[in-house]
Amino acid sequence: MNLGSLTTTPGSTKVRKRRGKGQASGNGGTAGRGHKGYHSRSGSKRRAWVEGGTMPIYRRLPKRGFTNIFREDIQIVNLSTIARLQLPEVTLEVLYEKGIIKTLSKPVKILGAGDLKEAVIVTANAFSSTAVEKIESSGGKAVIL
Repeated sequence: MNLGSLTTTPGSTKVRKRRGKGQASGNGGTAGRGHKGYHSRSGSKRRAWVEGGTMPIYRRLPKRGFTNIFREDIQIVNLSTIARLQLPEVTLEVLYEKGIIKTLSKPVKILGAGDLKEAVIVTANAFSSTAVEKIESSGGKAVIL
């Protein structure tokens, strides 16, 4: 069997509509675009947000809450993630290289989910109180930038 011997079964392919090919085709004259108007002309685009005189959906839907413009995006790292690294010292650069945090420009906060077995010196912008307790109880040190 090769590609040249393949045949199509009836109904597997659909004949394309040939618009504007005479009155007998059923799509002659206006080629399925109707009479006059913006969308009958060339260059018209049906944009998703244009609703043709109807009140747009983004104005019909209720608005809720507010956006805090002073919000500070903080990257969160758990102690369980730091324990998996098995390094004596963990800094922001190490977390970035390992792909744990996405950027060095946003602050990093260490949270206390998980346990540490070895002593680790952790450097970050902020720590939760439980994270500091767990780091120091394992013999490590929490250094705030």
